[in-house]
Amino acid sequence: MISPKIVVLDFGSGNIHSVLSAFEEVGATVELTSDRGKAIGADGLVIPGVGAFATVMNQLKAVGASSVIDQRLSAGKPVFGICVGLQVMFETGTEHDVETEGLGQWPGSVTKLDSPTLPHIGWNDVEVQAGSKLFDGISEEQFYFVHSYGAPSFVLEDETPFEKPLVSWSEYGSRFVAAVENGPLSATQFHPEKSGKAGLTLLSNWIKTL
Repeated sequence: MISPKIVVLDFGSGNIHSVLSAFEEVGATVELTSDRGKAIGADGLVIPGVGAFATVMNQLKAVGASSVIDQRLSAGKPVFGICVGLQVMFETGTEHDVETEGLGQWPGSVTKLDSPTLPHIGWNDVEVQAGSKLFDGISEEQFYFVHSYGAPSFVLEDETPFEKPLVSWSEYGSRFVAAVENGPLSATQFHPEKSGKAGLTLLSNWIKTL
């Protein structure tokens, strides 16, 4: 069996080593690069993200990520976002009263979690939507979160070029989007690469859809 070729987009985000290691552990051939041709041509493209929404967006713009992601999704080629890599898929993100434009793949905004204690760090349950492929066999498991911001809602127009999205949720003071499966675009707010065996299973489940 030929290993799927995964590109982790190199745009200056931190915590890359653990992401690369996790994909290697589940049998993928993985490369960290900002090369546009490789990012477009890979079997799967991963958008990691650590830090502030605005900082990540500036870094993504610097490597032309928006057009790469658009081109892949238009061709039905899978893209997977992690943590802030999920958040930037929304229209906007608001941090410290500053609103920043996101990639706009999904309507809505990312805002500060409504919780007395932030950041949200540690293991938490996920309310998995029925029919999920990402969570196949792991719907009862917990996953590892590190964040202070999230998407409090998810609404898509009924008429989209892809199948109806599956949205899974978690709660920390208030509900927020934990994962989205939207045709070729998938993303998790939690870190699968830090979520032990369950996280590796989720990455393996994604690879099986490539």
